[in-house]
Amino acid sequence: MNKSFINKQSGIKPSVISKIVVLTLTMLVMMLINVSQVHAEDLTYTQNFQNDTMTLSGKSTSTSMYFTKMDYWNIKKATFNFNYQVSQLADKEISDITISLNGVKIFSFRPAHRSGFQSKEVEIPLELLEGTNKLEIKGQILNEKDSKSYNLAQTPANWLTIKAGSNVNFKYELKDPENTLHSFYDHFSGQDTITYQHSKIVTPNQPTKGELSASMTALAGESRVITTDNDQINVFRDTDMNATKGDYILYIARYDHLPESLKKEVNEKDVDNQAVIKTHYTKNGDYLIVTAKTDKLLKKAAQFFANAELMNETNKNIETVSYLTDAFTSEIQDEGKYKLTNVIDKIKGAGHRETSYFVSLPNDRTNADGSKVKLHFRYSKNLDFKRSLVTVYVNDITLGSKKLTAAKANGDEVTLEVPKGTSLGNNFVVRVAFDLEMQNQSASDNSETPWAEVDMNSEMRVKSEKSNDLLFTNYPTIFIKNQTYDNLAVVVPKKLTAIDFKSLTNIFNLIGAYAKSNTGKIKFYTKRPSKEVMANDNLIVLGTPTNNPLIKSLNKDLYFKYSDNFKRFVSNEKLSIEKDYGKTIGTAQLIRSPENDKKGMLIVTGATPEASYLGSTQINFKKNIDQFMGDAIVVDQDNAHYSYRFKKNKYIDRGLEHKRIISKNSQLIIYLGIVFLAIVVIGFGVYLVFRKQAMLNGGPKDAKQK
Repeated sequence: MNKSFINKQSGIKPSVISKIVVLTLTMLVMMLINVSQVHAEDLTYTQNFQNDTMTLSGKSTSTSMYFTKMDYWNIKKATFNFNYQVSQLADKEISDITISLNGVKIFSFRPAHRSGFQSKEVEIPLELLEGTNKLEIKGQILNEKDSKSYNLAQTPANWLTIKAGSNVNFKYELKDPENTLHSFYDHFSGQDTITYQHSKIVTPNQPTKGELSASMTALAGESRVITTDNDQINVFRDTDMNATKGDYILYIARYDHLPESLKKEVNEKDVDNQAVIKTHYTKNGDYLIVTAKTDKLLKKAAQFFANAELMNETNKNIETVSYLTDAFTSEIQDEGKYKLTNVIDKIKGAGHRETSYFVSLPNDRTNADGSKVKLHFRYSKNLDFKRSLVTVYVNDITLGSKKLTAAKANGDEVTLEVPKGTSLGNNFVVRVAFDLEMQNQSASDNSETPWAEVDMNSEMRVKSEKSNDLLFTNYPTIFIKNQTYDNLAVVVPKKLTAIDFKSLTNIFNLIGAYAKSNTGKIKFYTKRPSKEVMANDNLIVLGTPTNNPLIKSLNKDLYFKYSDNFKRFVSNEKLSIEKDYGKTIGTAQLIRSPENDKKGMLIVTGATPEASYLGSTQINFKKNIDQFMGDAIVVDQDNAHYSYRFKKNKYIDRGLEHKRIISKNSQLIIYLGIVFLAIVVIGFGVYLVFRKQAMLNGGPKDAKQK
């Protein structure tokens, strides 16, 4: 009856309703299918190669680039976007470029007949993709052709320039994470997840000092594994996190501070005398809960998370961490020896061939005099040994060359020293160039018959010393010791805002990127620490004079000082500051600790939290900090940033510098000592000769007169 009544009232027959229902359902299904398809197609990620624009010279050139593929991607398509330029004198009919992936050639082409930079899209065979991939570019750039053969003479006009910004673009679908710590960590640390800001670290709205320390420990650990140079993971308060589907959230809190929705996922008995790390997947984001009843255990659990090895080894959804759990990162005792390659590196083809190796020193050290490269290598016997040689470079500095000989083709070596006084920094490239010249070759030199191999026992032996400059050229390495952050005491406002969290994220992103271990100490304070802490720890101070009293007390020591009412910065000998401008700028300043002049302090401050944040925006990535040479940075609202040098004596430890000067000039001091000793001996000898002569002449005249 009801159905009849409804149908009559509506004037619609049941059959029509059925058709509408079916049609509606069909449309919904089609929409869902379309949404799914669009979603799949929209999942793209472009991975830029970390290279500057570079030029390869010689008639036959080659270089290698590296990229990675995430394990949780179902790759639909991968494309290499190649931006390049060849010599204007190149003969486009005979010059060619070949692309290889993981040792397999995949594409060859000739440059187009036009000047300037060109682009080429090369589709990558999916079956050749691995986790880490080596893309090799080989070019034969010839500038003349006669009737019979190629002109093989090498000239400066034989060149191929590879432009910065060449990349690999992926189209993919995401694999759903498995219910394990390992799978969550893969997704959380993935390049695309971080780039698209789907990775988040979250604390309670007003975290304790221990919760802050744990969250920054986790952030530092993640910063170590981020491979891009302009991405970071943000730390949020609970109220600011805005979790959505597709987010991966690391929630760090003491058990009594967990939201109820997360607290019920962890049995209270499980956090008695231990910490818990547990996955929790929801419609509004996937969570990894890190919790404990004490700050000490919470910090220990954060160290566990900051250890990539441990996280990748944990194939279960829950892990307990006690005081006895070994959470520290493993260390490689290199003793100054750095292997150039872990596999035999094969170089094929006639002409000029190069291969490169990246060397990274502990970030708190820099190279000293006495470093050398020891190269072990082999090569084919069909070379013209009058013209074939190997040359070794560090960055663009030539260390030396050695001629190749038939007698040592099956096992050759050369040791070359880095010139004295050469500054290499913490990261540098060892480049090995082979000139594999053939006898009586009249055809194209694209042959792979001649070859050379760099053996696995080739190494860079680096003599290093601790950096000692209290300047931003040495930041954050001044806060790094034994490859980890060195007793950081962080003084922050008592009540942290969302903008303060952004500032802390910036600060610890760079510190974490430089630290290779998770064993350092990070301790937070909301008021001036004790004299002992001020004297022995490395201080980082964040905030305004209003919300951080320590900044008020340090004002007399700052290079950019506040006005008497602490509402703006005032002019100094380096910069004239208009009064309203002084209210909006932020600064980062490296000063000496008032309690220990051998310790440095970083002060990130401005008249408002927003201005303080501006001061942190230039100390978050290596590419930013590399711009600054002084000990003070000023940033305004338009992102105009400037560096100033105030210290006359830049050295953190003057005594260490005196020892270093003596050590560097030890030979000169020895020579001067020998010369001085010789002068003394000669002088004493002359004195004895004159004295003896006087005695032979009858003794002193005074004695005769008496």
